[in-house]
Amino acid sequence: MTKPESVSDASETTVGNAAVPLIAVVDDDASVRQSTHRLVRSFGYRAEAFDSGEEFLGSSAVQEAACLLLDVRMPGMDGLEVQRRLAARGARIPIVFLTGRASDHEERSARSAGAVEFLRKPVAEATLRRVLLRVFHASQRLRGDSDGDDQ
Repeated sequence: MTKPESVSDASETTVGNAAVPLIAVVDDDASVRQSTHRLVRSFGYRAEAFDSGEEFLGSSAVQEAACLLLDVRMPGMDGLEVQRRLAARGARIPIVFLTGRASDHEERSARSAGAVEFLRKPVAEATLRRVLLRVFHASQRLRGDSDGDDQ
C-alpha cells in the first residue's frame, strides 16, 4: 500500500469563505494516477490519490471527498465493487469512472448504480474539467446553494 498523494499540508483548503472540494483519484496505474492527480490540482481542487479501492475505502477521504475519479478495472477490488461498497455504507460521493477498456455491461452497471459519468482513457483535460464543473454545479443545486445568477 502506498501513501496517498495529496496536496501539501501548507496549502489552503479554503478560498475566501468557500471550501475547496477534495477529489479522490483511484487508479492502479501509477502514471495515470499521478497525472490525473496533478491535473485535478491544476484545476484548483484538493486531491488525494490511491492505488486501490481497498486503500481508498480505508481512508478518511471516503468522508471528505466531493467527487471520486475511479478506474473500472483494477487488481483485487474493481471500481464497480468500490461503487457497491460505498452505496452499502450510504456514501453519496459522485463517481466519475475512468477506463482504458470496459464492456458495455460494465458501463451500464456503473450508470444504473448512479455513476455521474463514464469516460474512456486517455481523458482530455477539457473533458475532465467540464465533467467536474458539472458535478459541482449539480451538487450546489441539490443543496440549494446560490451563485447569485438567479435574479
